[in-house]
Amino acid sequence: MIKTICCIGAGYVGGPTMAVIALKCPDITVNVVDLSQTRIDAWNDRDLNNLPIYEPGLIEIIHKCRGRNLFFSTEVDKAIEDADAIFISVNTPTKAYGVGKGQAADLKYIELCARQIAEVATTPKIVIEKSTLPVRTAEAISNILKNTGNGVDFQVLSNPEFLAEGTAVQDLLYPDRVLIGREESKEGKKAAQTLVDIYKNWVNEDKILTTNVWSSELSKLTANAFLAQRVSSINAMSELCEVTGADVNEVAKAIGADSRIGSKFLKSSVGFGGSCFQKDILNLVYIAKSYGLKEVADYWEQVIILNNHQKRRFASNIVKTLFNTVSGKDIAILGWAFKKNTNDTRESAAIYISNELLKERAELKVFDPKVTKEQIFSDLDRLETRTEEENKSLVSVVEDPYEACENAHAVAVLTEWDEFNGYDWEKIYRSMKKPAFVFDGRALLDQEKLEEIGFATYKIGKG
Repeated sequence: MIKTICCIGAGYVGGPTMAVIALKCPDITVNVVDLSQTRIDAWNDRDLNNLPIYEPGLIEIIHKCRGRNLFFSTEVDKAIEDADAIFISVNTPTKAYGVGKGQAADLKYIELCARQIAEVATTPKIVIEKSTLPVRTAEAISNILKNTGNGVDFQVLSNPEFLAEGTAVQDLLYPDRVLIGREESKEGKKAAQTLVDIYKNWVNEDKILTTNVWSSELSKLTANAFLAQRVSSINAMSELCEVTGADVNEVAKAIGADSRIGSKFLKSSVGFGGSCFQKDILNLVYIAKSYGLKEVADYWEQVIILNNHQKRRFASNIVKTLFNTVSGKDIAILGWAFKKNTNDTRESAAIYISNELLKERAELKVFDPKVTKEQIFSDLDRLETRTEEENKSLVSVVEDPYEACENAHAVAVLTEWDEFNGYDWEKIYRSMKKPAFVFDGRALLDQEKLEEIGFATYKIGKG
């Protein structure tokens, strides 16, 4: 029986996941640890509006559980020693160096975690992969634990997350499935059952799937690849719709009514973002290449190629529509997060579209209801296309959407925040330079209403 859990990594996966476990398992002590004092301080902030992660419903759970059976600290060694089960939920970014650069997952943080667990642990532990990892990573973790540890017994499980940012709490409370990968040994199955018993506190057992470790690891990559593939597929059709006079939303509705296809992930947009889709597909491409499966690698790589193309053509369309030049023109950017209901900006389409516009010397005014000014400039500076000073001379971040749009030549909607549709667009129109353009990259706004007001509109996927 598990009485104490340690989660290494207090990010977008570790924080919400452990909060829900603490909520549903009040008899289990849950310690979330991270090396970042700043992040831990934010999790412990008395003002719950300052949590490092914005997710609908998360504040309420933290308020109920924090200090009761949910704790956040930087005392990693103590949490490891006290725990019966240890979740590894650290970042696995795409490698930026060496073999596999630009495609393979960088596993240095995973290895550091495994070595620290091996060094500290003096009692048997169940070690659970929560981070998204390449297939057969569990084998490496197991070898480190068994060959560098103190002779204690370790069982390694794979328990990938299937969370969508913006709905993470609901995904945790009401999951489509919980996947647990384990070794085929008696000990492996026993460890898996221990984890099953935790999830059974709120998840029906028929939704808890157990597989071998390799199937579990690969299932996570495959799930994200399939979802991203659907986005790129409908985005490919959006370009065809625009040149033929069709409407991609009508096409999506028609094909989504087919029960064999379904309607989810068929909304055309400026492209997918977030921490998972691109990273996981690139990882899948690298794995396929490493096994000599060129055709498999080429197939999945095309999903990324199309996604990048969609972002570039959106930016290009803005430049073309604004009389082939945006130099010195004000463009309002509404939305910086990669999707609504999150403050996560990783791989957000807004970053790359803005970068293309800045290359043309456009002047941007950015508004997002949840993303900070510091994060927006950090995202731009990380591209290394311009100096920090150049970015600050061309970009301003405002706290009022109407201020962002004032005197702008065009508005680009790049995140599907629901509130954007409720703005006083007549007021916005009166404040803008004429002709006033709206480029709806999320098919969010009422195009007919905008055109009645006087806007010239571009709605992605509509000819």
